[in-house]
Amino acid sequence: MASAPSGARTAGRHRPPVIGAVDRRALEEWHPADPEVVERARTLKEQTLLDLGMTHSALASWIYSKCSHHVPTTAIDTAAVTASGDGTCLLLYNPEFLLSVGREGARFVLFHEARHLVQRHLFAEPELQGDPLFTLACEVTINHVAMERLGTGLPTRTVRGEDGADSREPTGVDPHKVHAGYAADLTEQGLQPLSYREFVATDSTVHAELHRMKNPPVPKPEACIHLLLGGGELDGEAVEGIGNQVLRDVLLAARRGNRIAREELLDLLNRTDGATDRLSKLWGDLGAGFLRGQTQATRRVDWWQRWLIDVLASKLREGERLVYPKKRGALLAALGHDPMLARRGRERTKVVVVAFDTSGSMPNNVVEWLTTLVGQTDGVESHWLSFDGTVMPFRPGERVLGGGGTNFQNVADYVEGRLAVDGERFDERVDAVIMVTDGYAPHITPADPDKWIWLITDGGDDWPESHAPAMACHRVPTGDS
Repeated sequence: MASAPSGARTAGRHRPPVIGAVDRRALEEWHPADPEVVERARTLKEQTLLDLGMTHSALASWIYSKCSHHVPTTAIDTAAVTASGDGTCLLLYNPEFLLSVGREGARFVLFHEARHLVQRHLFAEPELQGDPLFTLACEVTINHVAMERLGTGLPTRTVRGEDGADSREPTGVDPHKVHAGYAADLTEQGLQPLSYREFVATDSTVHAELHRMKNPPVPKPEACIHLLLGGGELDGEAVEGIGNQVLRDVLLAARRGNRIAREELLDLLNRTDGATDRLSKLWGDLGAGFLRGQTQATRRVDWWQRWLIDVLASKLREGERLVYPKKRGALLAALGHDPMLARRGRERTKVVVVAFDTSGSMPNNVVEWLTTLVGQTDGVESHWLSFDGTVMPFRPGERVLGGGGTNFQNVADYVEGRLAVDGERFDERVDAVIMVTDGYAPHITPADPDKWIWLITDGGDDWPESHAPAMACHRVPTGDS
């Protein structure tokens, strides 16, 4: 029998992962595909991700922007998104498989994998993750949504039969076939099955209806790569972090009027909200009710965090100084993602000053979050100040005591090099100044107002946004009101 062509597989054959799915070097070096095949697959993958983000799926676009490495490997049969305990997120794809399913098939597969990561984040309960019928239910709803949003059927790939003849065969769980089997099973029991539309309405509905079957289907191992991994390569804490960040990012895009983001999130919300108490709380904490024209009176959404990331990125962006990662910059830019603030070449380190008004109470959640954000941004040197009537430099973690009175001008004089503290002047060239304050003090006009970002605590005076010239300004919660 002749060997199978590139992208073909033998019918009925199933190969589990042969090495750890988070070992990037081992994955790349495992029986590498022909370089020309890898390059063609990489080009197809990039075109597909751009197509997804621009016209079909904001969620898929954002998730793949969080994957630090896209790894072509023959160690897996199809594709997968993995998330390890160190926070590393990888997109793995078999280059021969990707080419075998073509552009439409690749779009379907990448949408499917991204949606799987979201589902894993939303339905994290161990009893659900350990139920094979829930796994099948997710396959059904994900593929149904993919077929609806992408306007296509299941991807097909070349299969070589026992007689040596090649044919195209669908890959993945067919939601229509699962529903047909379910309807036949319930009819045989004398029970009334749901229509297809009712059946696929929500993940919970599919799950519950599959449990009504006398002989529920057992998903084939090769149906989806995540069944091969068995969840072992999806660290729960990493998935939660990535999932929360992606949902916030896409919700922010929806608030800004992105139609694709709004439609996709509204569909996801309608499919999952209320399924568990945890999910209801998660959507409420995110403030997703606005998608339905609702507000959450009892929950506070920290949109100031997303706003600050956007504004800080714009302050620190300086043409060629701060760029997207070289190989994926054009793709990320086209998809409208935030800059990753990575440095390139012999550029100057960016300087950010964070100043806390200690004349009143200062919200610990704001201090901790800012410390993490600024401290982990690549290519940024941070300087921390506390101020009331005077300016006092400090290091994160040190106890800071406040006194009476507030003077913004002293902060401006210090960061602009006119005021000495303990006999020393600040001689750095500042790129951004973040002021956390209640805003109650004589107004100032810094030398470069465009570099100043004001975070106003609850009940404070947000004068900077109406000042002449106006400065970036946003309210932040203290948790006290």
